[in-house]
Formats: sequence, structure tokens, C-alpha cells
Amino acid sequence: MTQYLDFEKPLAEIEGKAEELRALARGNSDMDVTQEAAALDTKARAMLEDIYKALTPWRKCQVARHPERPHCQDFINALFKEYTPLAGDRNFADDHAVMGGLARFDDRPVVVIGHEKGNDTQSRIERNFGMARPEGYRKAIRLMDLAHRFSLPVITLVDTPGAYPGKGAEERGQSEAIARATEKCLQIGVPLVSVVIGEGGSGGAVAFATANRVAMLEHSVYSVISPEGCASILWKDAEKMREAAEALRLTAQDLKQLGVIDRIVSEPMGGAHRDAQTAISAVGKAIEAMLGELSGKDAKALIAERRQKFLDVGSKGLAA
Repeated sequence: MTQYLDFEKPLAEIEGKAEELRALARGNSDMDVTQEAAALDTKARAMLEDIYKALTPWRKCQVARHPERPHCQDFINALFKEYTPLAGDRNFADDHAVMGGLARFDDRPVVVIGHEKGNDTQSRIERNFGMARPEGYRKAIRLMDLAHRFSLPVITLVDTPGAYPGKGAEERGQSEAIARATEKCLQIGVPLVSVVIGEGGSGGAVAFATANRVAMLEHSVYSVISPEGCASILWKDAEKMREAAEALRLTAQDLKQLGVIDRIVSEPMGGAHRDAQTAISAVGKAIEAMLGELSGKDAKALIAERRQKFLDVGSKGLAA
């Protein structure tokens, strides 16, 4: 059963009526509701298109956080073969908010790393809602070192509200771990491609997305801070999150214009949560295309290009 966002309530009413008609017809074989249900479906599709063709930045944040949106585990299961998870940072523990390991993408051996939020109460608690601790970033560093050693491309899937800000994480060097992961992204001499599949929150996202090529799903977001956090700091009022979302320029469309990302991956009408398989397939095609663009480049060229890419971030938007 679809979970509707606040701004989708009128749509929920129409789709609910169509489903009620069909349920009545299933209980009464003499009742024909085909035309009435089809008319409601047509009205719902038109409303869905109207809603999603003009989403505000705040509404995009809501879509990016939708609980039914496909997560890292879904992408790995659908796009990668022979996935072998590797656990632990060889120092403190295994962070379940970060998953990664060896796999095959289009029969090519790769290393895949991503944030996993979980899909029910138990798994969300286990995954810490996708908020990685220092050991998660140190696990990612270990996997990137492995990829560099064996000349394997690295694919990262970003979906996090941000790094975990708890006391224990700070005691174990959260900021240092994030900085080291970002540094490692800049050092490895293999193709590194990243896709923001939901939320790209702050340094917790940058630590995985300092890549040769960065893509975003159409309704995902990527920002230095959440709209609520920004509003709390600037206006001392978290309810100003709509204004903050506008100011942060966190949408895929804004970030493409600024040169922060390289491509936008289209989502099905109504968001990735309405047709997960189509969204996952589109991401797979984007990853294939990005790896193809990097094919044949040697380690020095990949590193130099990656560094220059991030030195140039924002220059396109500033020049315009």
C-alpha cells in the first residue's frame, strides 16, 4: 500500500476511491465499475503529473526521504552479481550503516560501497538510519584501498542524512574518518563513480561522492546541511525549512547547473518509490555510461581529472 506524502493527499483520495470501486466489484460479480475506475485512474495520472512536474525543493526533500524509495541493498541486489560483503574496519567494529564488498557489474569485477537506511523499524535501528559512524568510513577506506590494489572500479551509492553526530562517534574521530575517506577518494588510481540515490547529507555524503563522475536521481537531494538544520541555525526556527531548502540549492537540477554533479537520472512519474525497478534500471544504465566514459584512462589521468573536477565545483554557476 502506497504511503502518501503531505502534498499528495488529494491524489490519495482519488486513488483510494478507484481502489474502493474495484474492491466492491470483486465482492459483487454483477457490478461493472470499469469505466468509473478508469476515469478516476486518468484523473489521478493527470494530477500526479501536475504535482511532480513542479516540485519545490522542500517537496523534493520529502520525496528523497520517502520510506518506500529503493535503498542501497535494493540496488545491489538488482544490479550486481556475486556480491560478497566485506565487514569491519579492522580497528573497532563493523558499521551496518555502510555496506560494501566485491561484486560484478556487467560481468566486470568492481567494489561497491553504499549507505543503507533499512526498510522497517528493526533494520532502520540496526542500520542507524543510514548515519555512518567512524568505523563505517574506515571500512570504506579499506575497501577503496582494496580496489586500488587490484585495479577494480569503485561504485558508491549515497543515501544518508549525514554522518552520525553521537558522543561515541565523536570520541572515535568522526571528522577525521570523514576527512580520510574523502582524501582516499582523491588518491585511488581507479575509476570512481557515485550516484546519490536519496539523501546526500553533508560530509557524510562527500566522503563517498568525491568521484570522477557523480550522478543524482531526479528527486534526490545533496547538501551541506539539512533544510531543518539550516533553518535552526539561521532563523532559530526549524519550521523555516522550506525557505532553507530554496536557499541551499540542493536539487539535482541546481547542482547540475553548478557543476557539482555530472548527470541527472530520470525517475518514474511519481518518484522512484512508485516504480523501483524502473528507477534501479535507470541507475544501472547511468553507472554503465559513466564507467564507459572513464574506460582506458590510466591512474594518473583519473586522479588528476578527479582533483580538477572538485577544484572547478561551482565555477560554472558563478560564471553564469
